[in-house]
Amino acid sequence: MLSVRSVKVEHVEDWLNAALAVILFVSPWVFGFAGETSAAWTAWVTGIVIAVLAVAAIVRFAEWEEWTNAVLGLWLVTAPWIVGFTTISAALWTHVVLGLLIAASAACEIWFARFDRSATV
Repeated sequence: MLSVRSVKVEHVEDWLNAALAVILFVSPWVFGFAGETSAAWTAWVTGIVIAVLAVAAIVRFAEWEEWTNAVLGLWLVTAPWIVGFTTISAALWTHVVLGLLIAASAACEIWFARFDRSATV
């Protein structure tokens, strides 16, 4: 028997975070900041970690994975100032926008894990 959270929509936020992680990972090449070591490595390493956590949550949900992705999303938002690549506009905006999207997606997943989706149907 299927749980209240349907298999079809169960992991939408996790799939979204996985897709955003891939976009983050390729962004240094796509947006031209692959030569900027700190910005590129921040994107690559954080993208891999977010993707691994998203896939793990798809395979077997654990709320801590979502909290970790939310924190990593917030890390991406602040990384340009902490790591020091605010002068690289493409890297700055890539990290801020993707970080906000990743944190919001993880927050939605946490919300839906705590409050039954069927209550609104």
